[in-house]
Amino acid sequence: MVRLQFSIELHYDIDAPGCDFIFNIHAAQTAHQIVVHESLGMSQALATNLYTDPVTHNRYLRLHAFGGPLTVRYDATVDLDHFIGQPAQLSEVAVANLPGEVLPYIYPSRYCQSDRLHKFAVKEFGHLWQGYGRVQAIRDWILQRVNFKSNSSTGNTTAVDTLIEEVGVCRDFAHLMIALCRAVNIPARFATGIDYGADPLLGPTDFHAYVEVYVGDRWFIFDSSGVAIPMGFVRFGTGRDAADSAFATIFGGVRGTAPVIRIDAIPNAQGELVVPRHVNHALSTDGQLSRH
Repeated sequence: MVRLQFSIELHYDIDAPGCDFIFNIHAAQTAHQIVVHESLGMSQALATNLYTDPVTHNRYLRLHAFGGPLTVRYDATVDLDHFIGQPAQLSEVAVANLPGEVLPYIYPSRYCQSDRLHKFAVKEFGHLWQGYGRVQAIRDWILQRVNFKSNSSTGNTTAVDTLIEEVGVCRDFAHLMIALCRAVNIPARFATGIDYGADPLLGPTDFHAYVEVYVGDRWFIFDSSGVAIPMGFVRFGTGRDAADSAFATIFGGVRGTAPVIRIDAIPNAQGELVVPRHVNHALSTDGQLSRH
């Protein structure tokens, strides 16, 4: 079991009279991601409302802040007790047999125009075995053609844009992979969080976007950008694309700086230090879903 300890510090300068925030910076509580300890601190004395979506497990912190400086700090210790799957045994699920809660993730969405990529995806991947291996092939195909480059896209960049321009950041890699999976009827969703083990040459630790794909009977993790270690992902939120999974949504005038994030692997409850590493098997922090 991997145990990760981390902190997130966010700094804002808010215009008077104030503004509203919806944060998604709390670690999700799932079948295989257990929050051992967490704390929240703020530089203003504010009333807060923490809501957990019963389907996605996203945890939303809502608050109204006053004009002036605001610092929000979240600290947590999380255990990752991954479900391990064997890729050769994980086949795709026919649309008719998908659980109801999975259905939103086979449709096109704002940043993942799978309908526009259908013919292309069928040509490239339609002949492959319909299972985990096809998802991995889509991910590998993207890594061979798209270059990771910081500040190479905007908040309006879509999967089609990334396919054409062949450059992007983790958000763009995730959108393209999701769109190509959905184009061949594989449910895929956008996931956000932080990660342990990213290449330090990419800069300070930051929020990370990756992909979860539904094969077999649960959601499995894929690092669509190839810059991190899936075993070290701590999930905060999931959604159809980035529009559903922002770490902060702000209503009002505000200026912010880059988040300050620290994450470390520490000994687990058994006293064993398990450091995230690349593995060949499939990993999931989600529970099994029943087919309807």
